[in-house]
Amino acid sequence: MSKKIAIIGGGNLGASMAEGLVSSGFVSAGDLIVTKRNTATLASLEAKGVLVSSDNEKAVQLADWIVLAVKPFQIKEVLAQIQPLLDPQKHVLMSVVTGVWIKDIQEIIGDQFSLFRAMPNTAIAIQESMTCICAHQASAEQIKYATDLFDQLGRTVFIEEKLMDAATVLGACGTAFAMRYIRANIQGGIEIGFSAATASLIAAQTVKGAAELLLQKNTHPEQEIDKVTTPKGCTIAGLNEMEHQGFSSSLIKGIVTSYRKIVDDM
Repeated sequence: MSKKIAIIGGGNLGASMAEGLVSSGFVSAGDLIVTKRNTATLASLEAKGVLVSSDNEKAVQLADWIVLAVKPFQIKEVLAQIQPLLDPQKHVLMSVVTGVWIKDIQEIIGDQFSLFRAMPNTAIAIQESMTCICAHQASAEQIKYATDLFDQLGRTVFIEEKLMDAATVLGACGTAFAMRYIRANIQGGIEIGFSAATASLIAAQTVKGAAELLLQKNTHPEQEIDKVTTPKGCTIAGLNEMEHQGFSSSLIKGIVTSYRKIVDDM
């Protein structure tokens, strides 16, 4: 019997999840409900057969799995609204809300539920997210289902919840860090003679290919670097100059600074 999924919060993240789950065939459109106050923005999902609604309580009543994809400041209000309808024998809850811990959810709905917390990134819009997940009181079957769900939207890894802030930096902020590298690459490409459009294509595809080498071959970056750094060559000359200017050091410092920002603001 197929499971019915309710995504509470049809903003960019929630809608992207819905699009990916339907496109991949993981869930049939009729088994998916997405809620949002302004349902007009979900017209493309509705056209595919997804049930869209502004009624969170109705969505909970129809669903087996409930994905919380609202804004952090909305989470308490939404949980309080749906709490009377939640059944620990039926419902599994999954939160993709940044900064909301499992204990925060339990304080409102109780501790008898199977709960998941997931941290996808913006590449979920093209089913290429890196999603970090942790679970509480979940069965092996539920863990497999959660993994299968996010595998439709990219790649997944299970981590301890205490690492979720770090996952936010490496996997979510990391998208911006990678984009800044690509932008700098484009600017350098323009300076050495390419048009902006051509430099953008070359830079983006090169980064995509480099990432796929690591993912598919399961190698260390230095192994792949060694393959293109010939003695007295242009690659090692460029790499060494970048390191002299603090390339790796500044990136590491940026990651640590972002992490400290999250921790200090808690």
